[in-house]
Amino acid sequence: MHISEGFLSAPVLGVGIILAAAGTSVGLKKLKEDKIPQAAILSAAFFVASLIHLPMGPSSAHLILNGSLGLMLGWVAFPAILIALLLQGVLFQFGGITTLGVNTIIMATPAVLCYYLFAGFVHKPGALSHAACFACGFLSVFFSSLLVGTALMFTQESFLEVAWAVVIAHVPVMFIEGLVAIFCMGFLKKVQPELLPKWPAAQQQAALDNRAKMVEKQV
Repeated sequence: MHISEGFLSAPVLGVGIILAAAGTSVGLKKLKEDKIPQAAILSAAFFVASLIHLPMGPSSAHLILNGSLGLMLGWVAFPAILIALLLQGVLFQFGGITTLGVNTIIMATPAVLCYYLFAGFVHKPGALSHAACFACGFLSVFFSSLLVGTALMFTQESFLEVAWAVVIAHVPVMFIEGLVAIFCMGFLKKVQPELLPKWPAAQQQAALDNRAKMVEKQV
């Protein structure tokens, strides 16, 4: 899903830098101190997942996890993804420095969008929660592939066929990401639901009280 160096025009790169800077600024403002470890772990997971990739012309196909990351971080997905992409570009020449802004927009924008679409359904029971998690994983990759195609088409119309190839190549990834999102969110609901978005306040307080009692017993 990364776009490599040398394919995009200067105007597209410039717009990507401006939008990525704006999104990252909002994300940093919303990043609370107690959420920094969570953001760091999810950024590392994104970094590792997208290293295993299949090159496809100016882009590549690989796991992204931006849907799951966005579901848990919201706007904080912007700085988390930006840092991971920067390290990938510097350490492994995966993606690039000049395309950092565009690649951040490609992956972080769908993450934030899916947060607003599906965060309220994660704590619902049964099939509704599973459907929301699958849709989050599926659509985050779908939207990202569309953004890749858009960036390529605004650079040069002859990239239209390549853009369609990128979208089609990521269809299997969309289904895999949906299943991964179901598994990850289901696991967190059982072991640490406070990491999930919009956790009901009553449940949050009850969990905190239970942990406090456990600490007192251990002491």
